[in-house]
Formats: sequence, structure tokens, C-alpha cells
Amino acid sequence: MIDKILEFAVRQRVLVLMGALALLLVGLWSANKLPMDAIPDITGVQVQVNITVPALAPDEVEKLVTVPLEMALGGVAGVTEMRSLSRFGLSQIILQFTDKTDVYRARQLVTERLQSATDSLPPGLTPKLNPITTGLGEVFYYSVDYSSGAAHAPATREAQLMELWQIQEYIIKPQLRTVAGVAEVNAYGGYVKQIVVQPKIDKLRDAGLTVNDLARVVGENVENTGGGIVNSGNEQLVIRGVGRVVSPQEISELPVKFAAGVMPMRVKDLAEVQIGHAFRTGAATDSGHEAVIGVALMLMGENSHAVAERVMHKMAEIQKLLPADVVIKPQYNRKDLVHRTIHTVATNLFEGALLVVAVLLFLLGNWRAALIVATAIPLAFLFAITGMTRFGISGNLMSLGAIDFGLIIDGAVVIVENVVRQLGLKQHQLRRALTTEERLHTVVVGSKQVGTPMFFGVLIIAIVYLPILALSGVEGKMFHPMALTVMLALGGSLVLALTLMPALCSFLLRGRISGTRQLGGAVLQASLRADAAPLAAVAMARRARSGGAVCVGNHNLQPARRGLYSQARRRRIHNDGLSRCQH
Repeated sequence: MIDKILEFAVRQRVLVLMGALALLLVGLWSANKLPMDAIPDITGVQVQVNITVPALAPDEVEKLVTVPLEMALGGVAGVTEMRSLSRFGLSQIILQFTDKTDVYRARQLVTERLQSATDSLPPGLTPKLNPITTGLGEVFYYSVDYSSGAAHAPATREAQLMELWQIQEYIIKPQLRTVAGVAEVNAYGGYVKQIVVQPKIDKLRDAGLTVNDLARVVGENVENTGGGIVNSGNEQLVIRGVGRVVSPQEISELPVKFAAGVMPMRVKDLAEVQIGHAFRTGAATDSGHEAVIGVALMLMGENSHAVAERVMHKMAEIQKLLPADVVIKPQYNRKDLVHRTIHTVATNLFEGALLVVAVLLFLLGNWRAALIVATAIPLAFLFAITGMTRFGISGNLMSLGAIDFGLIIDGAVVIVENVVRQLGLKQHQLRRALTTEERLHTVVVGSKQVGTPMFFGVLIIAIVYLPILALSGVEGKMFHPMALTVMLALGGSLVLALTLMPALCSFLLRGRISGTRQLGGAVLQASLRADAAPLAAVAMARRARSGGAVCVGNHNLQPARRGLYSQARRRRIHNDGLSRCQH
């Protein structure tokens, strides 16, 4: 089978070159479509359930919220692990699914279980699922702040942070959510602006009211109600009750209790109404100053490089919608990290390719043969990239950085070196340049001699990576891209060694071929001579100790110069002399 492939490659060498050109074009197209990232995403398929539990201690959160949810979510199909966390104000449950589970199906199963568990929770609590993202989903950080010397900024920093938080929540966040590949936008820092009603306990006691009475009055006036429709002739009149208060002044004027006086007792008589903020449990800083920080979360399975680039473009559009004194400052862009990582990988690969070409030229001693072998490097690399695009393997430090050009050119070196050797021997025998038919025949013969051993040698190297594919979990997600990429590159190099290398040899190895023992052969011979001298000295020392002859006639021993060849020659002369004496 391998011999037939080699014969076909030489016989249809133009077709093979066209196939190599097609591989080059497809590989370049795939390189533009390849998803890029810094490192592999090792996050498994998981669903996270969060419940905000105000004013409950951790042990109460565990008993009243976490335990009922764990009982309700137990036994969901595909779950391999369930973890929970109970802390002040928060109950969190994480369900880990098998790697082959579809994340949308997993969320659907969890949502169905949560609907049946709502009745067992304290009133007012609503479970929420986390966005469909991973641990590496934070692709873009930015801060929102007033520019230095802003004329229309609020006077205090607290008021500025309130306004910045509202800008983040009601202008920036809805716009960023429309970007393809963005799952959610989170915000840190700032103050949540609220209208705060602070009761005056002594006034309430004197009026015979409680805090609940005050809260009920305010709560009844935060909604508008519909009153229906009244027909009047040919017209219809819509009746509605406008009772929604929107400012601290309106809340202050709400009546609370009608006593014997002419004017009712109002909210401002019993409480202090002002603009304030909700309680917060954290803050964010930018260059040592408190600020509002936003994070764009990438949808699971998306290309982080492309999503970060789209977010950056959207930021430029959002900046035009903001007040003149408010600016968005990017703090972290995953695109920059990916660029630096890919630049490092590309630099290492390029330097490695140059080193391999230099070594090939040094060892083969034929610049045309070295260039033929070097063509396998970019084509095998593009073959691997095409496979990565097809199977959804991202280009990152683990996958692209694992490619070893020394492994890639193994098969090509064996084929080309033997072809060059056979061409040189054939020319030496005929003492003339080979004709086209003789050259093609010699290329086929030289390729067949080493084709089968080369095939199984490269195949054994590829098989070494198969056990890595048996890894699962975090280890599998980390090392599967590396193993698959190397196996794809080895597969491409094997195909090129059996097809393109013989075809290029038949085209380019014309004229006088002196073989491969030019530079590498000379170095090898010098190395052998250098190693033979100490061995000859040791052999003569042992012979002297045993009483044997160390010289023949007037022929002086010079082991440092003559080496093993001189000793063998003297031994042969000595043996001939003994034979003559016996006769």
C-alpha cells in the first residue's frame, strides 16, 4: 500500500503539487477562523443557583434555604457533583454535570426542579441561575468615572458614585448585552441610589403608630392602578388612579393618620425622607480611588478574542451616548492577553523552524534537499490548524505550543535523505547526470526502501499521545488540545512525507548530486577519529601489560595519530609474519 502511494506521488507529481497548494489555501483560511485564547478553558458543564437572603445568619440560611434546595435538586440527570455555600445574605448551590451534557438542557432540568422547590422556601425569595459563562468568561473590564475637572459632576464623591452606578446599569449595561457572545454584564462598586425613609421612633410612639404602619402607607403609594373604561357618547374614557410617588417631596406629603386636626399627619412629620443608598458589602477601586467597575462576561463556548474585540468596538459607540463629563476607561482586554500569548508562541515556532532548517542544511549538505524537507513544516502546521478548526480546538499556549518541528520533519528527513543518497550513488556508478526517467526511477526506489519503516516510526510517535485522550475532567480539558494538535500535525507530516516529498525530489533534485556526506559526514568522521585515539591507547597499554609486541620492525606506534586503523594494520602484518615463519 505504501509503495503504491509513493509510486502514485511520483507518477502524478503535478496533481500532488496542486493538492499541496490546496492545503496551503485551506490552511490559511482556517487560520483566520481558528478560535484563539491564552489557555484552555478547563471549566466543566455546571449550573449555579443563587438566592439573595436578606437579614438571615449563615446557619439560618443553611437550614431554611440551602437544605431545601439541595433536597429538591438531588437526583437531577447527569449531575456528578453538588456543592453548596451558605453565608450572610446568600445561598449558593453549584451542580456539576458530565462533560457531554448540553448546558441548556442542564439548565432546563434545574429550572424545573426549582419551580417545585419555591413553596418550601421563606416568602419573598426567588432562586436565580447564573449566566451561561465559565471561569474564564471575564473578557473585558472597564471603569466608569468622571473626567478630571468635570464641570457637571456632583459635589461629593458619594453622589458621583450614585450617578455613575445608574449610568452603568441603565445605559452601558443594556447596550453591552446586545453584543454577540456576551452572556451578562456585572458591576462592582458604586452606590445603589434609593429614597430612604428614616422613621422617628419618638414621633411614631407619640402618634400611636408603628414602623409597619408607616411602611404600609408608603408601600400603598408606589403603584398606579387602572379604573377601567367609561363610554361617553362616541368616546371612551380611560380611568386610572395615579398614586405613584417618584420624589422625596411627594413621599413626605403622603398622609399617614387622620386625627382631630384639620391637616392629617404626614410622613414628614413622622420620618426623615432623603436620597440615600442601599447597604453594600463590597467596593471597587481604580488607581487607589473608589470607582464603578464593569465586567463583560463571555458566553460559554464563544471565541474570547472575537468577543473582546466586539466589546471594544461597542464601547466606542456607547461613549457617544454618555454625558460629556463621563468617560469609560478599559482596564483589561482579553484580546491583548491573547495577542501577547500568540506572539510568544509564534516567535518560538518561527525560531524553532529556522533552527530546524539550519540543522537540516548542516546535516544533509544539500540546500535543495534541506528546502524540500523544510516545506513540510508550514504545510503540516496548516494541516493541524485545519483540523483544529474542524474539531473546535482553540489555538492557545497548550495546543500550538506543543507542536515540535523536530517530530514533524522526521518522516520527510528519512525519505529525502535516502533519495539524495540513492541519486548520488546512481550518478557515481554511471559517471554522468541522470536522465529524467532514471531520476524518477531512482526517487521511487529510494522512497520505497525507507517508506514502510518511516511510516511505522511516525505512527508509533503518534500512538504515544493516545493515552492522553483517555484523561477526563480537568486533566482532559487541559491536555486533550495538546494531544490532538500534535497528532494532527504528525498525521499531516506523514501524508506529506509519502506524497509531497517524493514529488518535490523528482522536480528539484536535478543535475549533479554529491550525496549527503558533505558537512554532516565530515563532522561524523572527525568525531569518530577523535573517539578512536583514546581507544587505541587503551588497547596498546593492555597489550604491553600482557607482554605482547607493541611495534613491528621500524614502524613506530603513534596511536594519537593513527588510531585504530594503525593498530589493526600492525596486527595484520604481525599475523602475516607468524604465518610465514610457520611455513
